[in-house]
Amino acid sequence: MNEKSDRKRPSPIWSRAILHLDMDAFYVNVHLLDNPADSGTPLAVGGKPKQRGVVASASYEARKFGVRSAMPTSTAVRLCPGLKLVHANWPRIRECSRQVMTILRQCGPVEQMSVDEAYIDLSDQTDPETIAAQIRREVKARTGLPASVGLATAKLVAKVASDYDKPEGFTVVPPGTEAEFLAPLPTRALWGIGPKTAEKLARLGIETCGQLAAADLEQLQRRFGKHAAELQERARGVDGRSVHPERGPAKSISQEWTFNTDVTDPEVLRRQLQKMCGRVAQSLQKRSLVAHTIFVKFRWADFTTFTRQRSVEIGVDQEVDIYRIAGAIWQKHWPEGQPMRLLGVGVSKLEVGNGRQLEFIF
Repeated sequence: MNEKSDRKRPSPIWSRAILHLDMDAFYVNVHLLDNPADSGTPLAVGGKPKQRGVVASASYEARKFGVRSAMPTSTAVRLCPGLKLVHANWPRIRECSRQVMTILRQCGPVEQMSVDEAYIDLSDQTDPETIAAQIRREVKARTGLPASVGLATAKLVAKVASDYDKPEGFTVVPPGTEAEFLAPLPTRALWGIGPKTAEKLARLGIETCGQLAAADLEQLQRRFGKHAAELQERARGVDGRSVHPERGPAKSISQEWTFNTDVTDPEVLRRQLQKMCGRVAQSLQKRSLVAHTIFVKFRWADFTTFTRQRSVEIGVDQEVDIYRIAGAIWQKHWPEGQPMRLLGVGVSKLEVGNGRQLEFIF
């Protein structure tokens, strides 16, 4: 239910109330704070097309052309010829994120998921709906940044609700209406159901949450085994996870790729390594973290597996820096022509910081 319809019905009794706040096109809107002249134009924050950059965030004007986050910027420019590309201003993004989280922590226990996303436990509030609406307005008033909010009895449903009416949406799912709210939505709307799982469900004639909730459990178990009952519970809005306000930072972040056939072509390996470095960099940036150790994982055709690493004095979070180090490790430890089954890259010794300069420790 949206904000207007909520005003006309009696407030339900909330035994548990969880709010999910998701900033709208966060990187783009942070840029617009300092560059208001770019408002209303197709805009994307990301890397350069010729350097295999990807879109980190796209304005809603750009999304009308099909531009999406995680899309190669070369594709984005092709879809939207008038697209303006800008680099992410990370110090400013982190500053704005801190402002938002400070506002949220004044309202209840907060579990920050990334620089632009968090859960708040409002179960102790006598009127969580009013508080939720105030939070959204307060974030906009004090930071100038738009946000969408979802309120429900479960984290899973609250997250779906925050995405339901973007941008600047406010969707409340009253207690007892979780399954009804989810029923018409595609199964992909649920946390944990990706493209492959959705495709498997579609083969069974299941495309919506309502169809999944009503499906024959034995049929689901034949296809998904022990996970079948959990999938069905999600479709009904059942999620017992609590808000964890003391959520600590990740100890490491990594990506790896198993090739369909063993690879000996150095260019293929180099491209895959750079792609994974980009994904690791995005994960670091979303968490406002920098890394002091970069490692590369090798697996030969005979399943021999090992990792090698290097450290830097000042933390890094940029694709170009991570790739420079990972590439050097890979070149040193991969004998040219050696068939490779798996290649991985990751970072560890993480901390919050803004470091950029590299100083190798050997």
